[in-house]
Amino acid sequence: MFPNRMRYVAKHVINRLTSRNAGSAKSPFAILRHVGRRSGKEFETPIIVSPLGEDFVFALTYGPKVDWYRNLQANGKGTLIWHGKTYTIEKVEPLDRSIGLSVHPLHEQAILRIMDVRDFVRVTVSAPEPIGA
Repeated sequence: MFPNRMRYVAKHVINRLTSRNAGSAKSPFAILRHVGRRSGKEFETPIIVSPLGEDFVFALTYGPKVDWYRNLQANGKGTLIWHGKTYTIEKVEPLDRSIGLSVHPLHEQAILRIMDVRDFVRVTVSAPEPIGA
């Protein structure tokens, strides 16, 4: 029951607060744009990402059954806004936990370990475009 409460708080409180600055050059949060697999509606979800070469790593904080991840899997695409640039998501694939943890800064690694996050994904993206381009 506790994880469901945390999901509710994240979705209805934390996401609304972090969305204000997410995607900007100084924010630790990115904006993930994805289309609902059943509704067809566009959603924006603030998430913490870490670069891995020219790709990105997303922590599946609440496991692989979160809506945004299932939407990406179903549609095979999405958009990431990070540090003032827009990236088109081309591929999403599971990533080993040790690699997923290692690309995050130490303070994020500690939080992810405390939360016992086990699932990570590697996201391949197109070359970035400046916002508004």
